[in-house]
Amino acid sequence: MRALPVRVDAVLVQALIAAALSFAHLHDLASAAGQDGWKAWAYPVSVDLLLVAAWRRLRSGEAKAAGWCWFLVALTASLGANVATAGLLDLDDVPAWLRILVAGWPAVAFLGGTLLAHGSPKPSEAPVTAPAPPSTATVPDPTAAEVERPRTAAEVPAIEPESAPPSPSPVPPALVALARKVADEHRARTGTDIDTSTLRARLGVPMPLAEALATQLT
Repeated sequence: MRALPVRVDAVLVQALIAAALSFAHLHDLASAAGQDGWKAWAYPVSVDLLLVAAWRRLRSGEAKAAGWCWFLVALTASLGANVATAGLLDLDDVPAWLRILVAGWPAVAFLGGTLLAHGSPKPSEAPVTAPAPPSTATVPDPTAAEVERPRTAAEVPAIEPESAPPSPSPVPPALVALARKVADEHRARTGTDIDTSTLRARLGVPMPLAEALATQLT
């Protein structure tokens, strides 16, 4: 089995070296300020985690003001520890103000981490959609779906309601021709003459007009 070649990334190696040095400087400063044992090792972890959390908040694009605030706080703590261990301070006799800052750092880091982890972004406003207009489509008559009616409104005059008495005017020739076509198609398909009710359903006309048409077809 061939071993996979290991690629060394110079940028990653440089980042690991810098992180190790910063970690050691934070540990040394915390230890000199009276935080011995495991507490001295927890300080650099706390500073680095706050720095990473603030950077992630900046990358997410939400609450950038809070992200920049805690990023600068963590960066100041890390940079200050690196500068302080460069010989500017006597680590055997750390001043009282530095001991106070080191002792108070856990509360500051806890507050910053909590705000960065649980800060809720602003809810996005849902777009307001206008209500759909009511449909004006008419429901077709299922009994009249088998036969197309190639007629227009100009060919067929206005029909009065069924309750009105039949009009004494003669049936339009165009409507008689259409009724005859429907009757012929019905006879060819079923072998029987079309009745008045079926003729009325196919043409969509009132019953008196359907009876007049049936009379014309006989």
